[in-house]
Amino acid sequence: MTAFPTAGLGLKPQHYVEAAACPAVGPRRGLWFEVHPENYMVAGGPRLAWLERIRATHPLSLHGVGLSLAGDERPDRSHLARFRDLIDRFEPFVVSEHLAWSRRGNVYHPDLLPVPRSREMLALICDHIDEAQAALGRTLLIENPSAYLPMSGHAWDEVDFLVEITRRTGCGLLVDVNNVHVSACNMGLSAEDWLDRVPAGLVGEIHLAGHRPDPVWGEALLIDSHDAPVSEVVWRLYRRLLDRIGPRPTLIERDGQVPAFSEMLREQARAERTLTALGALV
Repeated sequence: MTAFPTAGLGLKPQHYVEAAACPAVGPRRGLWFEVHPENYMVAGGPRLAWLERIRATHPLSLHGVGLSLAGDERPDRSHLARFRDLIDRFEPFVVSEHLAWSRRGNVYHPDLLPVPRSREMLALICDHIDEAQAALGRTLLIENPSAYLPMSGHAWDEVDFLVEITRRTGCGLLVDVNNVHVSACNMGLSAEDWLDRVPAGLVGEIHLAGHRPDPVWGEALLIDSHDAPVSEVVWRLYRRLLDRIGPRPTLIERDGQVPAFSEMLREQARAERTLTALGALV
């Protein structure tokens, strides 16, 4: 990773060839790529070969979706071992996970499901983060989830809950600005207030993604779909956050209706320009 925070892209298989060919000099010298480790927990084969090739010229981050840190069961030890193998092999500059649950027994859910911010849940989540960080040998960044419906049982608001988790475990935060916007719209809250309150020293990375209105409820219910360009309102919120906390490594995510690599690079370049402009001011 370059010394100054730069912008990266979520790596998709259809972009392997172009990503590997992207030079590590000139305007793309700071480009990095993020992958979900669950897609690479294999003994060998073409996926790992492509990742090795890309890692030779660009830094990687690993962004987990399967640890189920907010589930009512301990993190799966075999999953942690495979995750650790990837960390040791590819030496990512950031390792992150979601504040959500996705597993119970042998059943895995395709969505990252929310939990009440209760005292009992706080203790459980912190125990799971402690166990995961010890097994992985890395400090995790924890991502704020999207919210769609009110949930009872909250003893903290979201920012205070996240801050308390970091205090107890030593983890950091991955702030997904799109998730903040989606949740604020759906819950009738202020995204600006959320972003203005999160402590600057805890933020290790930022995610930017697209969303869509629900096909039935429209703009009254936003869906964190990751299948559209970053919206202008999210770009404005991103700049607001950076103006306060300074530049941070920033990822552009796209998981559905994935466009051409060149289009992804255009969004990455916009984030890069924002980071560079702020860097010139500090």
